[in-house]
Amino acid sequence: MHELTTHFVGRLRSRDPDAWFELWETFGPILRAQLARWGRGRIGQETVQDLSQETLTALAGAIDRHDPSKGAKFSTWLLAIAKYTLSDEMDRRNALKRGAGKRPLSLSGGTEDDPDMDVEGGPRPDVDYEAAVFEAKVDAALRQVERAAGFADFEVYRQRVLEGRSGREVGEALGTSEATISRKAARVRDLLREALTQVFGRYAFTDEDWDELTRNGLETSPKKAQDAAFDEAVGEVWMRAVRRRRQASG
Repeated sequence: MHELTTHFVGRLRSRDPDAWFELWETFGPILRAQLARWGRGRIGQETVQDLSQETLTALAGAIDRHDPSKGAKFSTWLLAIAKYTLSDEMDRRNALKRGAGKRPLSLSGGTEDDPDMDVEGGPRPDVDYEAAVFEAKVDAALRQVERAAGFADFEVYRQRVLEGRSGREVGEALGTSEATISRKAARVRDLLREALTQVFGRYAFTDEDWDELTRNGLETSPKKAQDAAFDEAVGEVWMRAVRRRRQASG
């Protein structure tokens, strides 16, 4: 397990409120969406909220027992814990319904009963879920940089890179020179590369987890020739995350 992951687990175990808040802020929305999808209307929003919190509590208690040799990525591990948390809730409800003489609810595996489960009842991460987890980690790094860089410098990077505006447009909007825009954007870019290393390191269960950055064009090594490609990749991930949030809210 990556050293940053081990340190983060230690913070969770010591009840560090900042670590717990980060875990919830980063992955809470993904868990709520996934649990609601699995519940298929059988559980309300309050239950979804409770189960997502229970999932993260279970994750914190089990994360240091993960065996990287089994090849389970962080996203798969998170999905499995969410599935079993929901299964426990459905088992409880089934017991109540059997006691009341009602037909119990089902959360069985198999492609017909539930396309999100494999034939053995295990969780099946799909492309959309994996993308959501990746975007959540990038978004967490951006939030971290926004706090570290300050509003003025991050606003430059937001307009220049995330919104894709030209240096001249941003300079005119903020009343400063293109040279200043470039300098501030470079500072935030360096902070973001560092933040991405930290965030992905916290959840690096496997080499595949760690390699996600490079595979998605987010090379964290500070090489001048890669700056434009890095910014373009960040902008694309950010826009996908924005579209996902809009779809979820609308």
